[in-house]
Amino acid sequence: MALLEILEFPDPRLRTRAVPITEYDDALSRLIDDMFETMYAAPGIGLAASQVDVHRQLIVMDCSADRSEPLVFINPEILARDEVGVMEEGCLSVPGIFDEVERAQRVRARARDRKGKDFECELDGIRAVCLQHEMDHLDGKLFVDYLSMLKRDRIRRKLEKDRRERLAKVPAGAAASR
Repeated sequence: MALLEILEFPDPRLRTRAVPITEYDDALSRLIDDMFETMYAAPGIGLAASQVDVHRQLIVMDCSADRSEPLVFINPEILARDEVGVMEEGCLSVPGIFDEVERAQRVRARARDRKGKDFECELDGIRAVCLQHEMDHLDGKLFVDYLSMLKRDRIRRKLEKDRRERLAKVPAGAAASR
């Protein structure tokens, strides 16, 4: 397994719409495993393939405290939404930023698993919010898009400043390899 690079806002590649997956092979299985490893290391509870510059409809999630409930959603779709509420969200592509977003607190979803088998499930609370958040990534949308333009611009400027400061600390030879 390998850690993958997570794209960060405002990288334009995060705005790319993902395409459906049609082949369920060893390469897809490796990507799923690498995405779980990357998500856990970050640490996070959800990761869309778009966030690692693979623009295919694939999401991995694990909202459990002990990493015991890994879920894979391929070509996911929401069939029903219920109980709209507000929850604080963060994002691995928008590091260190958290804000409240309004989303359905219960969803019924359909997807395929890593072998290509269709399934349906009902999710509530954090798992419902996480799936909707990650599905937004597949459409090229970020949670900051739900915020005001002023907040989004502040976040973009802060992350760009943080990135410049990180790069300034990298030794000259290492920066060339990025």
